[in-house]
Amino acid sequence: MDPRGGAPGRDRLSALPVDVLLLILLRLDTATAGRTSVLSHHWRRIWALLPELRFPADADLRLVASALAAHEAAISYLDVRALDAAPESVEACLALAADRLSGRLVFRNRVSPGGNADGDGETGGFHLPCLDKATAVSLDLGFLGLAVPTTGVFARLTELSLLHVRLRCSSWGLSDAVSSRRCPCLQKLSIDYARGLANLTIESQSLLELNLQGVDGLQQLIIAARALNKLHLIHSSVADGGPLVAVISTPQLVSLGWVDLYGSTSILLGNWPRLENLHSSFNVYSLHDSWINHGFLRLLKRFQFIRHLHITLLYLKDIGNFQYAMEDLTKLPCLTSLSIMVRHNGHAFGASLFHMLRICSDLKMLVLSLHNQVNCIVPDPCPSGCVCDQQPSDWKTEDLTLNCLQAVSIDMEGSDHQVAFVKRLLTWAVVLKIMCINFDCSMSECKVKELRQTLSSFARPETSVKFYMFQNEGMKFSGTKYRLAP
Repeated sequence: MDPRGGAPGRDRLSALPVDVLLLILLRLDTATAGRTSVLSHHWRRIWALLPELRFPADADLRLVASALAAHEAAISYLDVRALDAAPESVEACLALAADRLSGRLVFRNRVSPGGNADGDGETGGFHLPCLDKATAVSLDLGFLGLAVPTTGVFARLTELSLLHVRLRCSSWGLSDAVSSRRCPCLQKLSIDYARGLANLTIESQSLLELNLQGVDGLQQLIIAARALNKLHLIHSSVADGGPLVAVISTPQLVSLGWVDLYGSTSILLGNWPRLENLHSSFNVYSLHDSWINHGFLRLLKRFQFIRHLHITLLYLKDIGNFQYAMEDLTKLPCLTSLSIMVRHNGHAFGASLFHMLRICSDLKMLVLSLHNQVNCIVPDPCPSGCVCDQQPSDWKTEDLTLNCLQAVSIDMEGSDHQVAFVKRLLTWAVVLKIMCINFDCSMSECKVKELRQTLSSFARPETSVKFYMFQNEGMKFSGTKYRLAP
């Protein structure tokens, strides 16, 4: 008996307003929400009014297509995760979604081990419909072939992301599709690990951010985007026709990420007298003709002032046949802050960091990332007699006065190399106000306690040293950190 006097087994849930029932169903994936249609006649069509549809990993695209065909409301968010999807099934689903999609589309095709992630460039692809009411589209296709529509306007699209895609259209097709004429509101464009794109021309009045990474075979890049303020380019393959030819006109650019892995010697850049942010990389040990290093050095010459420089110092696992290259880096632009990520692969790195600080002694803020782990796995130390032991050792004894450095943040694992460098840094930074030391999740409680005492003893009385500990949440850089009590 109902304790409030009602009849036993009375269906009170169905009496709730439809808006409330939809809020309940939104907490379920769409396949589960659809199964509520068997509860009663009242529930039969409620799921079809959901504004957001989420299909779990490895969804059967035939069922996804059936659900989209039966759906009745506008879709503000559509998320589909498939496994080894057939291109014709993908095309059928997206064609059904095109009429109702009025918001964000996320489609991911996961390729199983041994699955067909490659193709001959002529088969295994599908045509993307013109999603004229979509506001954001993210396609991770597992290198399925993709042909972009040659007609129609993506009138509301502000974000487009293409990942692991094999373009089956001509290069002109994608260039035309992302132009202001057909994407008048596009603000962010990302193309990562794409094939079949030899030439890309972007002419946009609205584009604010552009990310290109690992575009195989890219030979020509032309960017004319007056409003663009963020550009990130990692050119990571040698095209058959030679190095990348780039013409870039972006007068409003304030943030630039540039890593040229294969020597793009024909580059015409716009006038950027000063940058807010520059992201790049440098090989500490390299051959004399290292394209990464030459590209970075050429880039630095363009600027007198960079507010924030973010650089990754790269150490190869085996550096026995390479030369120490830091001496090639003789000058940096005027900086406010410097962020250095050291990918040391177990090698000694004190000399390279000392060199960086010596050529920017007017620095005010320093951020160091010294860990080199994946999922808290410590890399093997370099072998005895490694060439890294022959680095200049003046950093261990030579005085360096950093009389502008006021704030430092360091991520560390607690190795002897790291501790030795931090001790020296505390003696060089004569006006340091605050240092934050972030210990790695792999460190033992005993080790953390020992290092807190040791490093605190090297700090000046006027320096506030704060210690934090990363929490292990599976992926190294997705974890959070918490403050260690004094």
